Amino acid sequence: MKEELKDVGDLFKQRRKEMNISLKEAENATSIRMSYLQALEDGEVNKLISPVYAQGFLRQYAHFLGIDGDKIVREHPEIFNRPESQEFSYGIGTLEIRGNPGSGVKWFPNALWLGAFLSILLVAWYVAKLFEVI
Repeated sequence: MKEELKDVGDLFKQRRKEMNISLKEAENATSIRMSYLQALEDGEVNKLISPVYAQGFLRQYAHFLGIDGDKIVREHPEIFNRPESQEFSYGIGTLEIRGNPGSGVKWFPNALWLGAFLSILLVAWYVAKLFEVI
């Protein structure tokens, strides 16, 4: 598997040099960080974020270089079979409900707005009565 990764990386590096493109130019054209492109060229797929990203980056970089990336992924699926480490901690307190510090005061601003609205209505009614509009 290491050899296959190295061969694919060498293919990418050789093609990029044939096109006379720097890694920085490839980064700008593909929107893939230069460190990830370097990892692909060095055959170090394990330095990439995840196997899914590795496949996507490989396909995109290969397309940029004019290489069939889908074919590489189909022919070498074992390159991307990296076990994902998943950590789950089940224990006391994982299901407890945590309160929001400001959750108990939500009624107060609404009461202020309601009071202001009712005050405006009362003043409007009084002014209308004063000028004998109603």
